[in-house]
Parts: sequence; C-alpha cells; structure tokens
Amino acid sequence: MKFFQRYAKNYGALLGLGILIVVAAVALAAPLLFPVSPWQSVGDPLLAPSEDPAFPLGTDMLGRDIAAGLAYGARVSLLIGLISTAVAVLIGVSIGALAGYYGGRTDDVLMRFTEFFQTIPAFAMAIVLVAIFNPSITSITLAIAIVSWPPVARLVRGEFLSLRSREFVQAAVVIGQSGPRIMLTQILPNVVSPIIVTASLMVATAILTESSLSFLGLGDRNMMSWGFMIGAARTMLREAWWMSVFPGVAILLTVLAINLIGEGLNDAMNPHLRGRKG
Repeated sequence: MKFFQRYAKNYGALLGLGILIVVAAVALAAPLLFPVSPWQSVGDPLLAPSEDPAFPLGTDMLGRDIAAGLAYGARVSLLIGLISTAVAVLIGVSIGALAGYYGGRTDDVLMRFTEFFQTIPAFAMAIVLVAIFNPSITSITLAIAIVSWPPVARLVRGEFLSLRSREFVQAAVVIGQSGPRIMLTQILPNVVSPIIVTASLMVATAILTESSLSFLGLGDRNMMSWGFMIGAARTMLREAWWMSVFPGVAILLTVLAINLIGEGLNDAMNPHLRGRKG
C-alpha cells in the first residue's frame, strides 16, 4: 500500500500505467474484438479512417483492417518484450552475481565475456542472430534477450561487490551458509529494486528492437506486428498515411508508457529518493 502511495505521487507514472493497461487489455481481447484474422481482407482497399464505420482506422492496400492489425500487433510486442526481458534478466543476474560475489579470476572471465557482447552493436547482432535461425517468435525473443543482458550483469555485479562485505553477509559466512545460499537469500533481495527498474526499461527497448526487426522484414511472417505494418506501408506514405501513422503511434505510446512506469518505479523503490521526498 505504501509502495503504491509513493508510486502514485508521480502523475506521469500513473498515466503510463493507465496507457499500458489499455494496451494490454486490447491485446488480450483481440480475438474477441476482431474474430477474423488480421491477415484476411475484410473490406475495400485503402479506406481512409472513418470512411466506413466498420473500419474506424481504415484499411490497407489489401483491404485488411488496420485496427485488427494494431490489436494483434500489441500481443506480439508485449509477449516478445516481456519474455525476452525475463530471459535477459535471468542471464544477467546469474553472471553478475557470480562475478560480483566471487571476484578474482571468476570476475575477470565473466566480465571479459560480458564486454565481448558489449563491443558488438546490439541491433546488428540481433539482425545476424535472427537471420541465422530464421525469423520466428522464438528466434526474435532469444536474439533480443542475448543482446540485452550485459547491462543487467554489470549492474548486478556492482551491487554484489558493494554488498558482499556488509556485516549481514559476513555473519552468514561465519555461521556456515554456502555461497549460493548467501547470494540468493542475503544479497539478491537487496538488489531487487534496481533490477526491477532496469527490467521495466528493457521491455521498452525490446519492443523497439522487435518493431525494427519486423520493419526490416525479419519478423515472424505468421504474426502481425506493428513493425511489419509500418514496413508494409512505407511505399504508401502519400496515398495512405494512416497505414504507418497508427502503428507508429501505438509503438510511441507503449514505449513512452513503459518508460514512465520505470521512472515511477525508480521514485517508489529508490531509498534515497524516498528519504528526500519524505
């Protein structure tokens, strides 16, 4: 309750939460709102918004409903964003915790491994990975996760380095607790807050990356996505502006909402900000 009260003090974060709830609700209700596949032609081609009440956002050059595409595209974007972020956080926390707690040679090896991934442009690596494994929901999700974990690893490593010398950790060592148990029960709970804040922002980055891959034709051909819609509409910008504007606005609002939520979580969970605002 107190956490939500602190979160609610940030009106931008509340706005972001409201937008994200609407997007998630539309994504979940897409099959009910639009029983027909978003790939199917359901009307006349290139109907402008409001020209036909049955298609309030218009249709594309093949007569597909733009609104249906947005609803089903939300499912793809949120699914990939959440799962890829979860996998990236799991990898980053594991590597960062081991490096920060054990230090020495373990730290050197794991950090050099992390730096190797950071020297390669993330988006370029994602393109190569998706192209190698063929575009699909699974390959896109894994590719985004693989290029997203290094910042988490460095964050967790820094937190573990600062916490491993604290009194409560030394007390756990004295009473004979094992290293893995100390990491999981003593140190990790104190690192959850920055991890959650970072993960919320990573979801937004993952959505942008997926949209960019789909725009370039590296999306799952069996799944409608916002990036694919914009890519398909790039030759129709003058004749049918709504084909690219609406999915672009959907990406903008969703990413903005997630970033606002991240700021709100940071305000609510950061003890320094909490003390200053109190």
